[in-house]
Amino acid sequence: MDGKAIASEIQKEIAQEVEQFTSETGVTPCLAAVLVGDDPASQVYVRNKERACERVGIASQLHRLPPETTQQELLSLVSDLNNDSSVHGILVQLPLPSHLDETSVLDTVNPLKDVDAFHPENVGLISQGRPRFLPCTPHGVQQIIDRCGIQLSGKHVVVVGRSEIVGKPMAMILLNRDSSRGPQAANATVTVCHSRTANLAEVTRTADVLVAAIGKPQFITADMIKPGAVVVDVGINRVES
Repeated sequence: MDGKAIASEIQKEIAQEVEQFTSETGVTPCLAAVLVGDDPASQVYVRNKERACERVGIASQLHRLPPETTQQELLSLVSDLNNDSSVHGILVQLPLPSHLDETSVLDTVNPLKDVDAFHPENVGLISQGRPRFLPCTPHGVQQIIDRCGIQLSGKHVVVVGRSEIVGKPMAMILLNRDSSRGPQAANATVTVCHSRTANLAEVTRTADVLVAAIGKPQFITADMIKPGAVVVDVGINRVES
């Protein structure tokens, strides 16, 4: 599975869609990213997102805020972006500095602009199998599986990690019924493992497809995988527990 090649293929498809949309409507889609503080990994992620927008013809804004930004200052910026008709998507880069309430910030983002699908309304729609948006990392994993021709219907998928960012939405997406709105890599039987799972290796060895999303390099070892299984390693900078 070549994730970079698949990403390039998807970007070409999106570029064509954006060009057609802009031609028909005169509107250029715009993504606003909010970065609070100076976390090195977050800066890399935001820069990569800016470059990806540029490659596909999407306009982007980057709002950099200092580490000492208050909760009210951040909520005020999010509110301004909600009310800005030229902004169509809002992305608040995580993690936020520890003094900020992450949940209330994400809940403030207009669900119609919540392209990360963190708002409770969008999470609920995903759980019902009728997503408005799909979170980028789980959707990326699904795209890789689907475009590599790996059939999941009836297969056992084990997701190691239960974060709100990757693990939980990953499980919901792969559990849902096939949908004409997205890839057909669904209808799986899904098990979610985490830091309290007993006999983890015994569980992972039952997986037809194993998705490792815990942010710990080399945590999954060869003896935890059954022969012939598909393994997808999700590289993230936060430990899921």
